[in-house]
Amino acid sequence: MATKGGMIGVDVGGTFTDLVMLDPETGAMRLAKTPTTLDNQAFGVIAAFDAADVAMEEVGLVVHGTTTTTNAVLERKLARTGLITTMGFRDVLELGRRTRPQAYGMKGVFTPIIPRDLRLEVPERMDAAGEVVTKLDEAAVEAAARQLLQAGCEAVVIHFLHAYANPVHERRAAEIVASLWPNDYITMGHALLSETREFERGVTAAVNASVQPLLERYVARLRAELAGRGYGGDVLVMNGNGGMVSSRLVAREAAKTVMSGPASGVMAAAYTGRRAGELNLLTYDMGGTSTDVALIRGGRPSVSNEIEVEYAMPIHVPMVDVRTVGAGGGSIARVNAAGLLEVGPESAGADPGPICYGKGGTHPTISDANLLLGRLNTDKLNAVKGGVTRDDIAEVFRRDLGTPLGLDAIEAAEAVIRVANAKMAGAIRMVSLSLGADPRDFALFAFGGAGPLHAAALARELGVPRVLVPARPGITNALGCVVADLRHDFVQTVTVPLDLADIDALHAVFAAHVAEGERLLALEEVQMRRVTHTFSADMQFAGQSHVVRVPLDDGTPSREVLRARFETVYWDRFKVNLPEIRPVVVSLNCSVIGEREEIDLGGLIDPLERHTVAKPASHRPVVFDGRTLETPVYWRDHLPEDAMIEGPALIEQMDTTILIPPGDRAEGGTDGNLILHIGGAE
Repeated sequence: MATKGGMIGVDVGGTFTDLVMLDPETGAMRLAKTPTTLDNQAFGVIAAFDAADVAMEEVGLVVHGTTTTTNAVLERKLARTGLITTMGFRDVLELGRRTRPQAYGMKGVFTPIIPRDLRLEVPERMDAAGEVVTKLDEAAVEAAARQLLQAGCEAVVIHFLHAYANPVHERRAAEIVASLWPNDYITMGHALLSETREFERGVTAAVNASVQPLLERYVARLRAELAGRGYGGDVLVMNGNGGMVSSRLVAREAAKTVMSGPASGVMAAAYTGRRAGELNLLTYDMGGTSTDVALIRGGRPSVSNEIEVEYAMPIHVPMVDVRTVGAGGGSIARVNAAGLLEVGPESAGADPGPICYGKGGTHPTISDANLLLGRLNTDKLNAVKGGVTRDDIAEVFRRDLGTPLGLDAIEAAEAVIRVANAKMAGAIRMVSLSLGADPRDFALFAFGGAGPLHAAALARELGVPRVLVPARPGITNALGCVVADLRHDFVQTVTVPLDLADIDALHAVFAAHVAEGERLLALEEVQMRRVTHTFSADMQFAGQSHVVRVPLDDGTPSREVLRARFETVYWDRFKVNLPEIRPVVVSLNCSVIGEREEIDLGGLIDPLERHTVAKPASHRPVVFDGRTLETPVYWRDHLPEDAMIEGPALIEQMDTTILIPPGDRAEGGTDGNLILHIGGAE
């Protein structure tokens, strides 16, 4: 079905809700940024529509990235959920992998998704080959369901041992529960994740069940709000894998929406990078609450099935591999009991926010440090109501940070920036070096409301030669909603030595995945230019406990191709050859992607606003490494497409500020991008 009218991407972050509206016919865009309403994100979304002056009759499609499920999991504000599991295994979700929250200390807390009194056992047992060891006790299943209902459970998980090998018991138990359960919030572990490892499979299923009601109620409220304003189309919801799915279907696999917000930004980065000819990127998204980093190689983001969103919380569905650190514009700086400066992870959030917002914030933050150093203009700060002066902020830095550290206010602000940059550089090293990638071989893609302020310093720290700053860094996540494709991911555990594998059976698994993915895409009311498939195998050497992902060209690989590809990937990752050990195929993965029409990003900056010469709008003093330099300030929308600006300089725009330190330079690029050359590097 063709999409008529404007396309809207709206992303809810921890501090701001961002909106992009694109007219596919003219390429014109409308933008908005409003404070996030944490109590009900739908209110912030509607406020963004109002801020962009959107008339619903102009809208053909809405794509939404939400943090509803992520926040619910991290804050444990979940629907009351019960578990029916194999006799003797109800504590799997709590025992986990016998790790500790603090590796070197007997401290820390862990709250399981489902409390112990709601985890019930029934007689049944399947072995790893899928053979029945103990028949399912159907009366016990019915009794367990009634007990959970009496306990007030809204959702239920059915999680049996080795159901990935033979799901007949889980399916029959689901039928029994469905005959009693008052809603559809019934999750079978194998249906969501058909792979080994009962802990990871069980946690993933528990997360799915416990957020299903929350997500369905939220999208229902949002659809109702939009319908009440005259919108009659579908609302698509971003998934953590970088694809999207209809809001009518999304609650069925609600766990897949966890981390969808960061994923949309990475998809926008990949899309922008491909158009700019930058296929290898380290994405760096610094918002108001946290910083997310990811790796893009060959124009494709890294996707993992082994993401752990927090301690003992593995969600083993495909997600863009995003690493997060608690350093955002609102991150609070403090001197700890040992006399050391700490920045984050606590954040001032959107309300009251940093001191410089003038909304009652009292703690020094990264944004306050940037303002104190002259990098931010109080007249341009979003959400500022006034009443706070630079001297007020300087006094807080002197009192709370400078005096304990023996520094003045400016030195304390620079120290805050250095500590924050060190945390963010560490996250970028983690996402690159841990995957065998050298940061020096990549460009840094800086976005988020605060990312371009810190990007040049991080690039210099990491040895990255170039920084790509997109046209609208502060709304890149919303743009990712507009450019994302539809996507369905599948995984099937096979666990068979490669030399004993039935190759035709492996091909049949891939074929079944393709058929199911194309069936699901056919249900979507969105225009697609083509459907593509990606295939991979998770493999290991016999005796190992962890796997490596082996990309494949198609769904019919030969035994020889599987062996050769695995050995190549293993060598690239570990620089080790093990010819004497037999390879094992653990799981098969397939993604079915409905690619949408190409979108022109040239309208992100109105060409009529551009000037023929780069001319500073003003000057102001900015502190660089202890030196105060009179620095030109440019308005980005007025820069010519081929602008060339030498540092030091500041470039301001609606959604961010870009800092160009002395010795660096910026030049205009494709789609209104700016390329920062670090230390004059080409």
